[in-house]
Amino acid sequence: MEYLDRRVGLVNDRLESLVEAVEPAELSAELGHVVLSGGKRVRPAVTVLTCEAVGGAPADAVDFAVGIELVHNASLVIDDIIDRSDVRRGTPSAWAEFGYGPAIVASDGLLGEAFALFSEDERAMRIVAEAMVELGEGEATELVARPENEAEYMTLARRKTGVLFRAAAELGAVAGGADAFTVEALGDYAERVGVAFQIRDDVLDATADAADLGKPTGQDEEMDRPSLVQVTDLSPDEANARAQRESDRALAALSTAETEEVDAVEYLQDLAEFVVVRER
Repeated sequence: MEYLDRRVGLVNDRLESLVEAVEPAELSAELGHVVLSGGKRVRPAVTVLTCEAVGGAPADAVDFAVGIELVHNASLVIDDIIDRSDVRRGTPSAWAEFGYGPAIVASDGLLGEAFALFSEDERAMRIVAEAMVELGEGEATELVARPENEAEYMTLARRKTGVLFRAAAELGAVAGGADAFTVEALGDYAERVGVAFQIRDDVLDATADAADLGKPTGQDEEMDRPSLVQVTDLSPDEANARAQRESDRALAALSTAETEEVDAVEYLQDLAEFVVVRER
């Protein structure tokens, strides 16, 4: 794990320096509360690893990795407001800590800082803009047009979670100088990983202990939110099998990418397998 910890450490160091430079101090504190209070850092890890997988250096991808983590956290702030979730990662969510207004401002601030990091690369801007359009459509769909079957759920999961994973991988591939085919293949890989991640999230919400998970559980049922378990008659084990199917498809996509023989590729393979069995 030292290999991966070093790369996540690069992301955390850059996050800390970025947040520290934000003004005014009140906004800096709010952004720090959101992005420095923990988190798995899966998406930025994907960015760094895909960059290395195509021959780049970790440092080449750090700004893009930090940017995608900021976008992700901005979406979580809004999710918690919509869901009235007052705990995130074992600490008060942004709105619970600061109020609704400051939380919304914090979300805007996170997006602003993210796009400042992407702004010097036209391809990066396009990748993230396209992802955010789909993410917004997914959030809106969840609120107003509940999926009624597994196929509709899978479309929602791709928009809510898969597209940001795709963006994370494509950003890393771009930072590493990959060709268009490899950027697309790594994006396909990560999108499948993201969908598997979301399905596993649904299962954990239905079955895990809140203290172990670091956030409230049973939220999907309580709020009639369209998780795979809620939308279909699938048992948790059957839902996990769907996650495994997406993981297998992710690995198949990864195998088609033009990558170097480096440790990063093995970690990407491990990630596709880990998201299906994770416990938080």
